[in-house]
Parts: sequence; C-alpha cells; structure tokens
Amino acid sequence: MNTLFLKELRWSIQTFLLILMFVFIIVPILIENWAHDLLQQWFQNDLYAGTLTGLIMAIVFTVALYYITIKPYGLNWQSLGLRPFAKSYWLPIIGWTIFLIVGSVLLVILMDLFSVGVENKKTASLTAELNGLTILIAFISAAIVSPIYEEILYRGFIYRWLRAKCNIGLSMLISSTIFTVVHLPTYNTLPVNFFSGLIFAWTYEKTGSIYPAMIIHSIFNGLAILLTAFA
Repeated sequence: MNTLFLKELRWSIQTFLLILMFVFIIVPILIENWAHDLLQQWFQNDLYAGTLTGLIMAIVFTVALYYITIKPYGLNWQSLGLRPFAKSYWLPIIGWTIFLIVGSVLLVILMDLFSVGVENKKTASLTAELNGLTILIAFISAAIVSPIYEEILYRGFIYRWLRAKCNIGLSMLISSTIFTVVHLPTYNTLPVNFFSGLIFAWTYEKTGSIYPAMIIHSIFNGLAILLTAFA
C-alpha cells in the first residue's frame, strides 16, 4: 500500500458516512432539486441556473469537507491531496489525457451502436443559446469549478478513505461507482464518468496528489464544451 494514504489518516467511519450523506441526500435534495428549480424560475435559463447550482454545490462540498474532514482532525488541505507532484509525471498526464479522450470516444461510439443517445440537458442548454457568454460560462463551470471540487471530494477524500481500508482495485471501483452514480440522471454519460473516475483515481494513487487528476479532468471537460459549442 502507498504509505502516503496512511499518513495523517484518522477519519472515522462516521466522518465517511456524513460526507456520503452530503453527496447522496443533502446536496441532491436541497441544491440540485430545490435550489436549481428556484434558480430556473428566476433566470428562465437552464444554463445559467445549472451553472449557479454547480457553483453552490462546489461551495457547500468544500465547506463541508473543511468542517468535517479537516478542522476536527487538525489536518490541512494537503490531507485531501492538494500537494505538489513530481515534474516527471507531466508526461503520464499527457498520456492519460489522450487515453481518456480516445476511450471516451469509443464508449460514445458503442453507445450510439446500441441506440443510447449522447445528448443531455446540459449540452442542450448550451447549444440552445450559443454565444460567447454562454460558452464562457459553460467552460468555467465544466473546466474549472467542477474538476477542482470533484477531485477534492471524490479522490481526495472518498478514494483516500477507501484506500486505507481496501486494495487499489476495490478502492478504484467503489470510488468510481460513487462518482458515476452522482451524475444521474444523465444516464448516457455514465460509462464515461466511470471510465474517467478510474483514471483520476489511478493518477492520485501514483502521485499522492489530486492535481494531475484535476488537470486531466479540466482538459477533458474543456474540450467537451468546445466540441459541443463548435461542432
């Protein structure tokens, strides 16, 4: 086992379950449903409402992580993977980014063969009102906000907690499954979500830092937005 995943790790099962409560109950009900519907009524625009909802989610998760996993244990953000990584890992970052893009394209082709649509509400809201502002908003949300808080949450905390209890394979499978389930109900993106979750967890495992996963995640999401906008 990578000893980095044991260092300073004192999180209890109660801490893990409390974070999962935020992931599966509190945030989905109070923010993704109630707050999003309220914002939709205000803006009358799915993209604006969805982007602000995502920002609120990022803030809530970040605050929850700080007050549940960091402050009570006398830790810092490095405990959640926000630590430097070796410069030699830049080449693997490029390789894993290409692998993720190619693998995702193949998954999309397979879904198309089985008549599983690849359109979803988020891309539809962007293409419905396509201009410089909407592209910028979507890009910031997908390529900056989401990669930061999602990697801190799903790899920095959830994967690390699992890794102290399980082997690499099981930890990757469970954390990637959680990462996939939270993207419901966009069923057509779930295979890509799971595939990317495995890659992000692996880079964290190999470097002890979530920055490589953030970089790959950001590039992948950014390219997806640009392709959606200009294809």
